[in-house]
Amino acid sequence: MRVRAGIVGGAGYTGGEMLRLLINHPSVDIVFVNSKSNAGNLISDVHTDLFGDTDIRFTGELSSDIDVLFLCVGHGDAKKFLDANPVAAGIKIIDLSQDFRLKAAAGQDWVYGLPELNRDRIKTASYIANPGCFATCIQLGLLPLAAKGLLKGEVHVNATTGSTGAGQSLSPTSHFSWRNNNLSVYKAFEHQHLNEIGESLIQMDPDFDGVLNFIPQRGDFPRGILASMYVESDLTAEEAQTLYEDYYAAHPFTHVSKKNIDLKQVVNTNKALVHVEKHGNKLFVISIIDNLLKGASGQAVQNMNLIFGLEERQGLSLKAAGF
Repeated sequence: MRVRAGIVGGAGYTGGEMLRLLINHPSVDIVFVNSKSNAGNLISDVHTDLFGDTDIRFTGELSSDIDVLFLCVGHGDAKKFLDANPVAAGIKIIDLSQDFRLKAAAGQDWVYGLPELNRDRIKTASYIANPGCFATCIQLGLLPLAAKGLLKGEVHVNATTGSTGAGQSLSPTSHFSWRNNNLSVYKAFEHQHLNEIGESLIQMDPDFDGVLNFIPQRGDFPRGILASMYVESDLTAEEAQTLYEDYYAAHPFTHVSKKNIDLKQVVNTNKALVHVEKHGNKLFVISIIDNLLKGASGQAVQNMNLIFGLEERQGLSLKAAGF
């Protein structure tokens, strides 16, 4: 089948990644790319890496002649857009903002779009709330434990993200002169992704009442997230390895490595890699993703594939940076 797609907010980082993926997706036709500030301009004038790949232009108009609408807009703007622009019945919506991730804000119509958690629900959903990048990375490190009721006590997480995680708008901490050769902590213990992580862990284990201690860091690299976390556990190293391998056996993008892992293995891909070790009574878990792909646009395309009955990996066979 052919899937007709519209994109709102096509000029930013996640919009650019969405375009790169959908232009090369064998089952997708891009109907429009909406950006009021760039209406009439070639996409390749903004996303210069797409020069020679497409002649599509941004438009300030919207069309209902689509099957799926991707909202690649800022937090708070997705809800405003949908309030001002009602979407015709039958059109699937995949929102990359945080506006509908939490159950209290989303209601019953929205499904939290982490395939490793909600694959079957995603397949029949009309509206998908794409997870946050930190939330995706951390959840993939913890879900196998939560599924077996093995998250007891406190969970300690330290995670570092690349500069693209802050979005395209400039701020004092996104300038090259500040970010380069620098490292900083922000929103310690109170990052906004904690709430969606907590909801997912409780979904897997209704008895989970542990404290999630999360220390986010800004890295001096453009893209990728590395999350390291540890919990007290009675599992042996072999039991933990088997637990994780079994949980992700049916998930084509998440892989459990017996060797230590590094960001260049996943940057520019939709893969997530997880590595587990046992140290005394602590289970140590490392999880890595590309924040713009598995943490955003790649996962959105993965969700689209599931919704429309396409092969889950279609359009997402991407090469890692490697070196």
